[in-house]
Amino acid sequence: MENLTLLMEGFSNALTLQNLLFALIGVLLGTAVGVLPGIGPAMTVALLLPLTYALDVTGSLIMFAGIYYGGMYGGSTTSILLNTPGESSSVVTALEGNKMAKAGRGAQALATAAIGSFVAGTLATGALVFVAPFVVAIAIGLGAPSYFAMMVFAFVAVSTVLGSSRIRGLASLFIGLTIGLVGLDGTTGQARMTFGQPLLSGGIDVVVIAVALFAVGEALWIAAHLRHGTPATIPVGVPWMGKDDWKRSWKPWLRGTVIGFPFGAIPAGGAEIPTFLSYVAEKKLSKHPEQFGHGAIEGVAGPEAANNASAAGTLVPLLTLGLPTTATAAVMIAAFNQYGIHPGPLLFQTEPVLVWTLIASLFIGNTLLLALNLPLAPLWAKLLRIPRPYLYAGILFFATLGAYAAGMQTFNIVILLLLGALGYMARRFGFPVLPIIVGAILGPEMERQLRRSLQISAGDPAALLSEPLAVVVYTVIVLFLVVPPLVKALLRRFGRNGPTAGPGADGGNTDDTDGATESTVQFDAFGTQTSDGSARVIQVVRPRAGRRGK
Repeated sequence: MENLTLLMEGFSNALTLQNLLFALIGVLLGTAVGVLPGIGPAMTVALLLPLTYALDVTGSLIMFAGIYYGGMYGGSTTSILLNTPGESSSVVTALEGNKMAKAGRGAQALATAAIGSFVAGTLATGALVFVAPFVVAIAIGLGAPSYFAMMVFAFVAVSTVLGSSRIRGLASLFIGLTIGLVGLDGTTGQARMTFGQPLLSGGIDVVVIAVALFAVGEALWIAAHLRHGTPATIPVGVPWMGKDDWKRSWKPWLRGTVIGFPFGAIPAGGAEIPTFLSYVAEKKLSKHPEQFGHGAIEGVAGPEAANNASAAGTLVPLLTLGLPTTATAAVMIAAFNQYGIHPGPLLFQTEPVLVWTLIASLFIGNTLLLALNLPLAPLWAKLLRIPRPYLYAGILFFATLGAYAAGMQTFNIVILLLLGALGYMARRFGFPVLPIIVGAILGPEMERQLRRSLQISAGDPAALLSEPLAVVVYTVIVLFLVVPPLVKALLRRFGRNGPTAGPGADGGNTDDTDGATESTVQFDAFGTQTSDGSARVIQVVRPRAGRRGK
């Protein structure tokens, strides 16, 4: 009850005409800057932070909250419409959202992202009010073995689910892990894969990697096919979500919130793992798994909710422990420090009015974001009506600008072009791009947690199983890898021996060496026959090696 009373006081401070105006300005500016390709939420907040200096503490934080949520939604807009994620946590949104946009459903993708962001942001901010002390206590109790296990699970899940081949998925993952090795060894300080270039000693910026593989790789792919004729302008489609869209989105919104908030609240966590896990969960639970990779709305709703819930969750370690777990949170620390406020365990006691006003401002900014951007979704979707050559020329320009701004180094542009060529080659030979980015993002952190576990145990690998959560995660990984093939084998065996099994019930002719079409006979979801007593014939098409990866 005390927390609710303090929250009501925060709303009384935030709900004034002047402060609402500051919040509206923050949302407008955050969205306008965040929607530029290659400019993520962290960069948006950093660019607009000086605008808050002239305001008082309360007004500054309220505008800052609006910029925060506006920048996040703007980054999702570029991911969906232009396949250009502004930060690593928007990568999964681009995976399905851009396919929806190309199918003329960009407005629906933007709408489910906006509503999912609102639902997740509201629920997660409410959870911040009530469960912050408990989540922090649990998070502090997790050690390196648990973090390492969760990252291994993210690797296994993403690499084996995406693409037409597990081998290609694992190959993409190892490419990403190799990119993540670039820089100085965190333990010994030795340079790794820097090729004598000092500018590589700090590693390759994650934003540069994501923008290169998605935006530049996509632009090069389109350019390579423009010689076959200029593609038709992408239609905008109807500007609202239909009944089926709502039905398929509301559960992913809730599941994404549940997945995202705890990960955001874990110190040294972030939004990458929950968005990846949300995508995998939605693909496994969806009634339309065949649509994934072709524009499944669940693949936008779930990860977007997980992303925003994780963003609200990052405020738990930020406000209670003073630990910024994302780049955006690090910029928020700077916003606090400009007023001489130092987040930490005593912040709720020393600055209760300020903290609860900030939390109330997050509710207000989230609501204003929905009210502003939901009607504008069809307008943003009209960006796709720009002729393709001009559109991708603009994408390359902003991608280059974003890469340069990431470190203010011309060298980043060279890296951008090299990794962009890698993204093009991945599409050319049918390798999924997402595992590359997952490996590059989580690889260094996984290595750090592995070394920490082994150092504490004097090199004993049994330490990786020393925590209950780690054991649970490894058990889930084993089940994840073993159970689906076993179930498929049993279904094939049942199909072979079944009394009415049709031709090809043995699983069909499979020839994965050249990616050719394979025909399989499957029964319904439980291995039974269809109502007319015959087996259902399903054509499963696998992309040829020359077709772009999913």
